[in-house]
Amino acid sequence: MKLLNEKILDEGRCYPGGILKVDRFLNHQMDPNLMKAIGVEFIKRFANSEANKIITIEASGIAPAIMLGFLLDLPVVFAKKKKPSTMGNMLSTTVYSFTKQRSYDVVISHDYLGAGDKVIFIDDFLAYGNAAMGILDLVRQSGAQLVGMGFIIEKAFQKGREQLEKEGVRVESLAIVDNLDDCVIKLRK
Repeated sequence: MKLLNEKILDEGRCYPGGILKVDRFLNHQMDPNLMKAIGVEFIKRFANSEANKIITIEASGIAPAIMLGFLLDLPVVFAKKKKPSTMGNMLSTTVYSFTKQRSYDVVISHDYLGAGDKVIFIDDFLAYGNAAMGILDLVRQSGAQLVGMGFIIEKAFQKGREQLEKEGVRVESLAIVDNLDDCVIKLRK
């Protein structure tokens, strides 16, 4: 996706340890026109999926998931990273965050994800695949069907795709970073 690749190269910042910061346009300050273009591209990639729901995980996946849900006229459900005291009928899994260096519970109400649902998972990054594997666990617990997972940026060198594909998951990434060696962003063409 040309617009996204340009944004990553122009406005993305690289830090030691394989960190790519895109908070200027994606996960802190957001570019609404880019979000729309991302939604349109995901529509093209999942055009014949028969999905009836979009799911994501808080917080950075919410904006692109909402845009896709708006464009497809589908509900969007986001998994929460803290167990609300008011949530009943809860599905739960544990996810380890390399960014935050800790594990946390991820929950979703079974009222909003269940058998009969065909879902697309949308998130900002695919790195090691931990959050995505957590969502896959929640989808399986619910009896829903995962149509595929869409990621705005994939860090190919962190092998998350391989983990997901071993589980039979369809992975669609709009931009793929092959490496960040010496803090130089190398995108796949």
